Amino acid sequence: MLPTLPLLVFFAETCVVTLSTVRTIFVARGWKSLAPILGFFEVSIWLFAIAQVMQNLASPSCYIAFAGGFSLGNFLGVLIEQKLALGNVVVHITLRESASGLIDSLKQAGYGVTALEAQGATGPVQVIFSVIKRKELTKVVAIIKACEPKAFYSVNDLKIAAEGIFPRRRLRALVPIPVLELGQVAMQSLPARSS
Repeated sequence: MLPTLPLLVFFAETCVVTLSTVRTIFVARGWKSLAPILGFFEVSIWLFAIAQVMQNLASPSCYIAFAGGFSLGNFLGVLIEQKLALGNVVVHITLRESASGLIDSLKQAGYGVTALEAQGATGPVQVIFSVIKRKELTKVVAIIKACEPKAFYSVNDLKIAAEGIFPRRRLRALVPIPVLELGQVAMQSLPARSS
C-alpha cells in the first residue's frame, strides 16, 4: 500500500462530503440546475475513495482517513454555504413600542417593510416583516440593533420570493455617475409602447 493512499482517501472524502453538503442545500432551496452538476462530481470522487478503502480493507489508516475526510467535509460544506450566503431570508421583528423609527431606517436603506399591529403575550405589539438577501442580513441586524436594541427578531430561510422591494445593486462603483444619469434620461425619453 502506498503511504500517500490514506491522504488521497482523506482528501477525496473531504471533497465528496463538502460537495454533498452544498448540493443538499441547493436541493432544499430548489436550485435544480446546480445540484446535478455537483452530484456528478460528488459521486465520481466517492467511487474513487470507496474503491481505495475496499481494496485496502486491512488498513486502519484508510478507515481513519475516510472518517476524518467525512468530518472535515461536513464542516467545510457548511462553512462554504455560509460564506456564499445564497438566497433570501425573512426577518420578523416584534416591538412593544412604536416601530416607526425602525421602519423608516429600513426603508431608507432600501429594504421593503410590512408592518402589522398584533397582540403579544404581554399586550399589543408591532410586527415587522422584511424579505432580504441573505448577504444583507448583517446590515439589517445592525439597523435593528441601532434603532431598537431590545427588539425581538427571528430569521427564517425563504425558498421563493417574488415582486418585492430589494436594495438596488450598487452600479455606481462600476459605472461613472454621468453615464448612469445619461441612461436614466435616455429611458425617460423613450416613447411608450403601444399594444
